[in-house]
Amino acid sequence: MLPNFTIFDVETTGLDPRRGHKIIELAALRIEGGQILTDAPFNSFVNPERTIPAETAQINHISNDDVIGAPTIDQVLPMFLDFAKESILVAHNAAFDMGFLNIEKENCWGYIEIPEAICTMRLSQSIFPNEFRHNLDIVSMRLGLEMPTNRHRALPDVLLTAQALLKMIEAGKIESVEDLMRRAGKKKIMA
Repeated sequence: MLPNFTIFDVETTGLDPRRGHKIIELAALRIEGGQILTDAPFNSFVNPERTIPAETAQINHISNDDVIGAPTIDQVLPMFLDFAKESILVAHNAAFDMGFLNIEKENCWGYIEIPEAICTMRLSQSIFPNEFRHNLDIVSMRLGLEMPTNRHRALPDVLLTAQALLKMIEAGKIESVEDLMRRAGKKKIMA
């Protein structure tokens, strides 16, 4: 029997947190008992305390006006971790999302531990080893999932990732957490 999962995604001001790029949106959904709980999502804009570049806003359609009154990461991250309690974190290209969480956790008061995360991109590589591309769009098409109209926003991407996870668990005949961890890899934040 598989555990509860928290599927999450971040939208950011750029691609590299080491160069000062920041989280501007964090969203998550839980999967419990094999069901995606779409009625109770976690979704928050995050004030990055910096300007969102125009090229970024064109991709994710998040503007400076959207985030100016939003809470900062030191407020959002503890709420997200509380939402994710007693579950395993999952993200598509988890190294990217976890990299941002690792940098951003330094902005929070006190010590925050980020749990391990399963990567659905790595799971796709394991289940479909003869396929070359494993980005979320390609994986979703491969699995016959319907693409949302507002891709590159955190909550629609989370729903797509959750659906892909469940389909890949079925396709890969995964029945245990150990098998899932082995096949999907995991990314742990190290302080």
